[in-house]
Amino acid sequence: MSVQGDPRHRVQLPSVHEALLPREHSLHRPRHGHRQRTALTAAGIFFLTPLLVWTLGARPAAFENRPLAAFPSLSDGWGFFTGLSQWATDHLVFRQDAVRAADGISEGLFGEPAPLDRGQQPQGPVPGNQTTSPQPQPQLPNQPVPVDQQSVLPGFTKVIQGKDDWLFFGMDMQAKCRPDKSLNQVLDQVRKLRGVVESSGRAFLLMVPPDKSTMEPGFLPDSYGGKDCAPAVGTEFWNRFAAEPGVLDLRPILNETKQRLGRPVYHKDDTHWSDEGAVSAVRSLSERLNPGVTKPWSISLSVPYSNPGDLALMSGKQGKVTGFRYEIRPDGQENRVKPLDSKFTEPEQITSKEIPGVVGGRVMLFGDSFLESTGRYLHAALSNFTAYHYGHAVKDPVRSGKLAVDNDVVVFEAVERNLTSGTAGFLGNEFIDAFGRELAAKPRPR
Repeated sequence: MSVQGDPRHRVQLPSVHEALLPREHSLHRPRHGHRQRTALTAAGIFFLTPLLVWTLGARPAAFENRPLAAFPSLSDGWGFFTGLSQWATDHLVFRQDAVRAADGISEGLFGEPAPLDRGQQPQGPVPGNQTTSPQPQPQLPNQPVPVDQQSVLPGFTKVIQGKDDWLFFGMDMQAKCRPDKSLNQVLDQVRKLRGVVESSGRAFLLMVPPDKSTMEPGFLPDSYGGKDCAPAVGTEFWNRFAAEPGVLDLRPILNETKQRLGRPVYHKDDTHWSDEGAVSAVRSLSERLNPGVTKPWSISLSVPYSNPGDLALMSGKQGKVTGFRYEIRPDGQENRVKPLDSKFTEPEQITSKEIPGVVGGRVMLFGDSFLESTGRYLHAALSNFTAYHYGHAVKDPVRSGKLAVDNDVVVFEAVERNLTSGTAGFLGNEFIDAFGRELAAKPRPR
């Protein structure tokens, strides 16, 4: 007779995978391998498709009002994985065609544009009255996300379909209704920046192009996200900034040009002004720096142009912006307009002979995309200037300060939405402090 449990008499059963046990067994677990393989295959196709089509010669195009997302760095930590999705989405070469197709189907079937780029709407039951408004996700200190790169919040759209086929940048409204900083905070930073520039013996100027929605409110639709708050904030902004020392309000000269031409100076399918607006802005800048300097100017039509409108591209439409370039003869004789190929991602310095009608001295300009649109006309207004996109300048404030020290005037240009939102990077304390130290180290004689 054997003793129960005696190792000599135990039966060694073969090991069985838990998926092969009877379903009634408490340890039974079904296999999921085929599902896992399917998921991994789909993920691989999604992330590797951009690389495959790239090797075949196809190239994605940036059709939103921002550059394509860069491939994330391994130094970003977990941000490497979270950034892969946006990179892969941006680099799908047929994405623009898909957006355009969706918009065409929506227009054809439902008689309205496709709801593209809308903020994510809450799921589940309809919520009751909310006492708090949704807020943007917090950002890292001193690194504000520019308005055109922010996510669209619930209740807003990236592109607003206006009257008579006009398109508006919906982020104009979000910038006013859901700002990162209050107007008081923005004004405090403008004053701080002006203080460090002027205390170093240099002149300071903040040039503010108005939003398209500010200049052409009559073409806005009867209903749009932010209508209940954006106009009031815009009015308060201009009432306070127009009276602020060192601020150049461009609305008066743009309205004057609009009345003289009998038509708007902003494009229907783009966020930016036309060349008439650009010339007007450059002229206003010249007059602010040297009153009366533009009196001998002679302006005439040059060649026509036609480009895709950024708002049309964002909404999947085929809209074009058309118009004319201009020639400017500051002394009435020599055309000084000079196309600048750069988008000012690196500092671009232009030096030319001083002639009548041109502002003398050295001018440092930091600006955004509106600086790009006026770039070709700056040479006709300024004899010696350096232009640099502030989106790049703020990454190295010490370098930016060293660029500015040899100049008599420091000009910052920022469109209205980047100020109402508080996301203009040059207004951060980190930039102002480092920039100011470089200026203070080499003061200009008063």
